[in-house]
Amino acid sequence: MNMYDAKELERLLSLEDEKSLLELYEQADKVRRKYVGDAILLRGLIEFSNYCGKYCYYCGLNATNRSLERYRLTKEEILDSVSQIAAADIKTVVLQSGENPMLRPEWLAGLIKDIKSRYEIAVTLSVGERPREDYKLWKDAGADRYLLKIETSDKKLYNSLHYGMDFENRLRCLRDLKGLGYETGSGIMVGLPGQTLRSIANDILFFKEWDFDMIGIGPFIPHGKTPLAGKQAGDVNLVLKTLALTRIVTKRANLPATTALGSLGKDFRVEGLKAGANVLMPNFTPAPYKKLYEIYPNKRCISESTGACAPCMGSIAASIGRTIA
Repeated sequence: MNMYDAKELERLLSLEDEKSLLELYEQADKVRRKYVGDAILLRGLIEFSNYCGKYCYYCGLNATNRSLERYRLTKEEILDSVSQIAAADIKTVVLQSGENPMLRPEWLAGLIKDIKSRYEIAVTLSVGERPREDYKLWKDAGADRYLLKIETSDKKLYNSLHYGMDFENRLRCLRDLKGLGYETGSGIMVGLPGQTLRSIANDILFFKEWDFDMIGIGPFIPHGKTPLAGKQAGDVNLVLKTLALTRIVTKRANLPATTALGSLGKDFRVEGLKAGANVLMPNFTPAPYKKLYEIYPNKRCISESTGACAPCMGSIAASIGRTIA
């Protein structure tokens, strides 16, 4: 069986019988254990702004959503959240925002320097498409990692979902990030309208070709204030199959059991961890703002106090015999 063949991946993505699915998830779990071990990595997430100038058809932060209350954390608010992440003994902070052209690169560079000077902590950025010089400025300031999801590697599908954006520019950004020495992450949504099993199979091969350090895979969840309102949400079983096959094919990539996977009525993050995932991302966004970072509706854990998610991570790990790194 050639696992690196799109046709075979498509066949495996179509599996439905319980025995075959169990075998697939067990194989992914074995690969995960062999290449990245049993310890679950934690990434402390801070969603520092929901301003966005893009028009992505699936995202509640899109610029056409006039009903969303916008916010931007101050440097002091962000540093307070970082202090809580460090106090929880989490070794990575993820600074995430909408793709805001008004974000001043010098401001973010200064924030990165402040964080690195105060804490022994890795800094991951996720602020979208930027010029190479911005990426270099932030790398020179001390940023370690960058997450830029491709959402789909199918150029035609990508362009149909991203008004005013360009697939080739997305690839340019990823090339710049890898060339500058960032640990680079990407990922997709599963269940996008118009997406096929062959498209997902090619996404998995795309991950292998680019050799990403982190790959985020979660379900499409329709938002009522987007052009895709009313569309069907992504199927959790297809998400888990995609996650498992991505683990088997890429082997060493860090794969989160995403918050979106925990926001489908039931918390499926444990199933994600059993299917090859090795990362959890507790949310340290200050409580008043969590609910405003609404990429999709019914997001998990938006009413708890800042950092309240962190203690839950140990319980999730223990429930499947794993540990926190």
